[in-house]
Amino acid sequence: MKKFIIGAAMLALAATSLFAEGKVLNVYCWNDEFASRFNDYYKAKNPKALEGVTVNFIQTPNQGSAYQDKLTLALLKNEEVKVNDRVDLFLVEADYAVKFTKEGYALDVIKDIGLTKKDLANQYQYTKDVVTDSKKVLRGVSWQACPAGMIYRRSYAKALFGTDDPAKVQEKVADWAKFNAVAAQAKAKGYYMVSGYDDTYRIFDDNRKSAWVKGNKIVVDPAINTWISQTKEFTDKGYNNKTSLWASEWSSGMMKDGKVFAYFGPGWLIDFCMAKDDPASAANAGDWGFCEGPQGFSWGGTWICAANGTDNIELIKDIMKTLTCDQANMTKLAKETGDFANNVPAMTALANDKSFHNSVLGGQNPYALLLKNAQSINKNTISKYDQGMSENIQAAMKDYYEGKVTLEEAWDNFYTSVIELYPNLKR
Repeated sequence: MKKFIIGAAMLALAATSLFAEGKVLNVYCWNDEFASRFNDYYKAKNPKALEGVTVNFIQTPNQGSAYQDKLTLALLKNEEVKVNDRVDLFLVEADYAVKFTKEGYALDVIKDIGLTKKDLANQYQYTKDVVTDSKKVLRGVSWQACPAGMIYRRSYAKALFGTDDPAKVQEKVADWAKFNAVAAQAKAKGYYMVSGYDDTYRIFDDNRKSAWVKGNKIVVDPAINTWISQTKEFTDKGYNNKTSLWASEWSSGMMKDGKVFAYFGPGWLIDFCMAKDDPASAANAGDWGFCEGPQGFSWGGTWICAANGTDNIELIKDIMKTLTCDQANMTKLAKETGDFANNVPAMTALANDKSFHNSVLGGQNPYALLLKNAQSINKNTISKYDQGMSENIQAAMKDYYEGKVTLEEAWDNFYTSVIELYPNLKR
């Protein structure tokens, strides 16, 4: 999932149709990631399907809930506006997918759109769970799964362990106790184990056993407390560089003179943030390796939903089937983009393809390890509160890590902020 924010824009594609339906397809999204996938792996494959159809990618930045707010307003009045102005397809992320799949905005992928269980059989189950409502109705599909692991600097691994072999490095970081011990070794060598406060957050968050909310009571899973204590220790002992996710200081650790040993992420982090054609990190292409890390987890993902009120059902069916069910097409996408495609046999074959390699990772094929982590992903604790909880716990604890507040004050600030966001909740 590409993590670059693009300003609000509407991109129109001249297009034509095999389907006797609407002549305008409006797609709500927050960046150009889906547009590129659509053009390269749907339009290029099925050009006649779009003859006579104008495709509009209506982009609104994700930051500050701008995209969600605009999408919500559009969906609420979708069946009241002219058909050419309606939302036809819209995209969601895991953090807020529940909001749009459990409130009647998205159509039933099987009953309304017409995909079959056989069509969907090879998709990773967790990608279906994320967009399945409380009545077990599937309301979206994704072309990608986002299993993740530990991306480490090979040259620093050699300095620490005498080897940069992924299997040997994995032995050193196979659980959190070992990982924390390596952090002390890295510090002694002049390296930061991770870049900042947020680097391990999503691993612990993704391995929660309980949802953030039970009834209307906020529940803090022990995994979150483990992240807090670990990050405080790393900050106090100088095991991290005291940065925040996506800040320039955070990514500077990837550069030639950066001193960060490890980052955590999925395929998109490797190919979009560490890509060999990125001037900021070009000098380090080949100096990264990939291993599973202390725990399997996932990060990100984009789901395609059909809006209630669309007049392009057959076209949408064809788009969904081509982008998320066509094994050959998804194999091609994975090879060319670095996405971990949402197709079990395609990724199993690619994981065993000895000719496939990633130049950022020094020629390593990461798919075998990603495949293993993909099988461990479970999204049973996902809820509509996840994004707000995650953002606010990280913000509140940053002040604690930096010594601006006590731990008790940080917790008070967290509860205050999330109850302001979700007034129905209580401590």
